[in-house]
Amino acid sequence: MDSDLIYTVTGLNEYIKDLLDSDMGLAAVTVRGEVSNYKAYPSGHHYFSLKDESGALKCVMFKSSAVRLRFRPQNGMTVIAMGRVSVFPRDGVYQLYVSAMAPDGVGDLHAAFEQLKAKLQKEGLFDLSHKKPLPAYPRKIALVTSPVGAAVRDMLRILGARWPLAEVCVLPVRVQGAEAAGEISRAIDYANAHQVADLIITGRGGGSMEDLWCFNEEIVARAIYRSEIPVISAVGHEPDVTISDLVADLRAATPSNAAELAVPDQNEVYAWLNQTAARLRQMTGRELTLGRERLRRLAGSRALGDPMGLLEDRRMLLDRQRDRLAAALTGRMAGERERFTAAAAKLDALSPLKVLGRGYAIPQRGERVVTSAKELHENDKFDLRLWDGTVPCRVEKE
Repeated sequence: MDSDLIYTVTGLNEYIKDLLDSDMGLAAVTVRGEVSNYKAYPSGHHYFSLKDESGALKCVMFKSSAVRLRFRPQNGMTVIAMGRVSVFPRDGVYQLYVSAMAPDGVGDLHAAFEQLKAKLQKEGLFDLSHKKPLPAYPRKIALVTSPVGAAVRDMLRILGARWPLAEVCVLPVRVQGAEAAGEISRAIDYANAHQVADLIITGRGGGSMEDLWCFNEEIVARAIYRSEIPVISAVGHEPDVTISDLVADLRAATPSNAAELAVPDQNEVYAWLNQTAARLRQMTGRELTLGRERLRRLAGSRALGDPMGLLEDRRMLLDRQRDRLAAALTGRMAGERERFTAAAAKLDALSPLKVLGRGYAIPQRGERVVTSAKELHENDKFDLRLWDGTVPCRVEKE
C-alpha cells in the first residue's frame, strides 16, 4: 500500500469538502422536503432535516439567514429550501446550508405580499409620521379578534391583571378564511364610527401564512390606516410580519405582548404612587419642621415681644438723624453766609462807584464808555458820570 495515498480523517473530510464546494451544481440548489427534528438554538442558528419517502438530508440555517424567515418552521411542514451543499469537516457529514426557505405551495402568496407591501409603502401607509401615540391610561379597549381561542383569553387575562380599570369589549370577527378580512375592516370602522374605545387591538394567534393571510389583505390595511383610534396589530408569533403590522400604530410580537403594551402594570403604578406619597410626606414633614423653627424664632423676636420698644428705637434714631441734619444745615448756612460776605466785599472793592467816589469820572455815550479821545469830535455830545450823578457835556474846539 502506497503511504502517499493514506489520508487523515480530517484531510479526507477537507478533500471531500473542496470537491463539493468546487461543484457549481451544488453551490445553489433548491430542495423540497418535510421538516423533521427541527430545533432553534439560543445562538439563533436553526438545525433540522428534510426528508421524503426514502431519504433524509441534514440542514443548517445560520442566524443571518434565519432572521429573514417570515414563518415559523414546524415538524411535518413541507418546505422548499434554497442553499448550498457542503461538508462539515468535524463530523464528516454533508449537509444543506440553507439561505432561504418558504412553505411549499405559498409562492403566490409571497409574491402577492411583496407586491401589496411595495404598493402601500409607496402610498405612505407605513410612514412613521402617520403613527398615532397610544393613550397612557386607556379607559376602553376594543379587541377585534375571534371570540374563541387562546389569543382572546390571553389578552383578557393580561388586561384584567395589569389594568382592571380599563373596560374591554370584544368585537367578534373571523380571523381566517375568505370572509375574515371584510369582517375585520368593518369592525375597525364600527369602533371608530361609534367611538366604542380609545384603543384597538386586532390580531390572532400563530399559524401558517395561509392562516394569517387576512391580515395581509389591502382592505384591512386601509381600515387600520384611516382609523382615528390608535391600533395595535398582534398577529401570530414574533417572526410573523403582516401588512397589518406595518400599517398599525404599534406592532406587537404576539397577542399577549399586545395586551402588555396596551396598558400599564397596576403594580408598577401602585409602587410609583407609594413612592410619590412617601416623597410628599417627607417633603411635607421637612417643610413643617422648617416652618416650626421659623415660627419659634419669630415668637422669640423683639418685634413680636415688644413691638412698641422697636418703634421707640426707631423714633430715637429719627430724632438723632433730625438733630444731625439740623446741625449740618446750620453749619452749611453759616459757611455760605461767610463766603457771601467775602465775595460781596471783593465785589464792592472792585466797583466803579468806589472809583468815582475818589474824584474820578467816566465819560459815556449812551451805555458805551468812552476810552479814547479819538472817539470824540467837535460838537459831539457825551455824558460825564460822577459818583453822585451825570453831567451832560459837548466837545468844543479850543
